[in-house]
Amino acid sequence: MRVQHRHIIYVQGYDPRGLAQYYRMFRTELRKFGRLYQLNATISRPQASPDGETASWSIETRAGDWQTRTAYDFLRFEDLIQRDLAAPIWSTVFHAMWIYWRLVFRGTIARFWRAHWRFATFITYPHFLLFLEALGSFGIAFGFARGLQALGVPDLFGMAAAAALFVAVLGTVLKYTENSTYLLYLLSDTIWTWEFSHRQRPEWDARIDRFAQYLVDVARSSDAEEIVVVGHSSGSFLGTEILARALRLDPDLGRHGPRIVLLTIGGNFPIVGFHAASQDFRDDLRLLAVEPSIDWIDCQSRKDVMNFYPFDPIAGHGIDVGAIRRNPTIVPVRFREIIRPEHYNLFRWQFFRVHFQFVMANERPHAYDFFMIVCGPIPLSDRMARPEEALAIATGDANAREWAWKRLESADTGPADAAELGEMEPSARRRG
Repeated sequence: MRVQHRHIIYVQGYDPRGLAQYYRMFRTELRKFGRLYQLNATISRPQASPDGETASWSIETRAGDWQTRTAYDFLRFEDLIQRDLAAPIWSTVFHAMWIYWRLVFRGTIARFWRAHWRFATFITYPHFLLFLEALGSFGIAFGFARGLQALGVPDLFGMAAAAALFVAVLGTVLKYTENSTYLLYLLSDTIWTWEFSHRQRPEWDARIDRFAQYLVDVARSSDAEEIVVVGHSSGSFLGTEILARALRLDPDLGRHGPRIVLLTIGGNFPIVGFHAASQDFRDDLRLLAVEPSIDWIDCQSRKDVMNFYPFDPIAGHGIDVGAIRRNPTIVPVRFREIIRPEHYNLFRWQFFRVHFQFVMANERPHAYDFFMIVCGPIPLSDRMARPEEALAIATGDANAREWAWKRLESADTGPADAAELGEMEPSARRRG
């Protein structure tokens, strides 16, 4: 099947920048995509829904022997995230510290270490940095107190003044270094993830329910050949919940209308799924693992410390569905292969920049290419199952493209038999 019309439903992660900056980045990266593959891609202006919870735009892409039309929906959470970040500094600090040490004493941090030590290091980073900043502030306050003591100031007054100085210095450091450390943002993320996992964020649950209904409505009315639900970063588990809830609203969701594919990229499922209170989420994973009408592709990168690599979202949560398992297909992505060496070496230690490479344009043609997934003519499941053919269609000459299309069209691209998939070891379901 050649895709002429695709519908993307993009689920953002815990990113306060929201629509405006995402759209600007998307438009810039789309231009780079066009230059890389020497094709023409045009994008419309975003249009917000009346309730402001979604925004949509369209992309028209034309190459030598194919063209596509993409409807792109951006599901918005930035208003809820910005509300979190507006909380008082000290409230954020003490709440996040309380949560982190609960994770330590309950063994959850240890489970993170066993699943992916780099992510465990990353989630510990803001607390370590907070300790260093507090230590420096304490040193300044201690020196100030000794100075007051040398001047003959009473000890009680000196201690009170030093304590006030400590609070003022640490608060100032936290506030004015935030743009370089992201410490308060990461602490807010810790709080949100904990509360979301324990179902203490009803406003998030209500919006996810509305997005699930939106997906059901799109699937019933769209004339697209495929609908791809994309979840990046924390959007991976949000997108999973949206799709699982949509399936409960309409159990035939993937059996009528467009083919529905879940694409999770840079995912961090365990930060929700490893909590004992998250049984509902693990039930969602179990549902998607066996659903024959849905394809789920999970892309992971070792270089990205903000996702779990390597990690099986099903077995890694202790979920065993036996022979009927068919999802997800796990696809390793090497950013070194899609970025030119001189640029890769510039940002390889910039963790947020690396994390966003999943949704940015390639600098080298590759089977994993976010904008080819969004704009290209090959269905996503076929692209991941047949990477050589996908690359030939993007970059080959006329003969290579003809060969690739014949290979794709002659392949058995329908859903595999569940029993056959279940007999495969988890590693056999990996691509790359």
